[in-house]
Amino acid sequence: MLNWLTRRALSAWRRAQGKPFVTRAAAAKLPTEYGEFDIVVYEDSVDPQTHVALVHGDLGSGENVIVRVHSSCVTGDIFHSARCDCGPQLDMAMRRIVGEGRGVLLYLNQEGRGIGLANKIRAYSLQDVGFDTVEANERLGFPADRREYGVSVRMLLDLGVRSIRLLSNNPLKLAGVSGDGLSVSERIPIEIPASDLTRRYLKTKKDKLGHELTSV
Repeated sequence: MLNWLTRRALSAWRRAQGKPFVTRAAAAKLPTEYGEFDIVVYEDSVDPQTHVALVHGDLGSGENVIVRVHSSCVTGDIFHSARCDCGPQLDMAMRRIVGEGRGVLLYLNQEGRGIGLANKIRAYSLQDVGFDTVEANERLGFPADRREYGVSVRMLLDLGVRSIRLLSNNPLKLAGVSGDGLSVSERIPIEIPASDLTRRYLKTKKDKLGHELTSV
């Protein structure tokens, strides 16, 4: 995997030059318990990664499409970890998109806020002895959040989306998922109530990462 700053620089250069760095690799129908989606797989040529778009319904003009940009979380999305709110957010987003009748869920290969699965589990072990999620990442030598959202802009534009209603609690994400002709018309909260296990995690997101949360 490329260095985080190198990847950002390459992405910015390609965007400035108008050079695409993400291409469609495959597509098919994907029936789910929430409803039917089209699954579209994209390959990133800057930092070889595979990302997924789930598209529900006819996106029409591409204006004001409800969108969730979700970074992969193996522990939460697949194994239903109670340490985070990722899995419930993914479920809520898919239900909301189907309920709207059209929308897009982007599933980006950015585990552990971009540090990868092995480092994420190392961070878990630091959290087990008292560090919060930001402190654990920084102790491992990473920034609090090293995700990069340029790929999401290219994916959405390729799908014909021009403006989005973003499902997110993070106001800082708005700048990352806009530009190059794509705009954010609204941010829609997607808050999961805190539990005893997630309260400190959510408070850290609120206090240190700027997420707008009401349950902590």
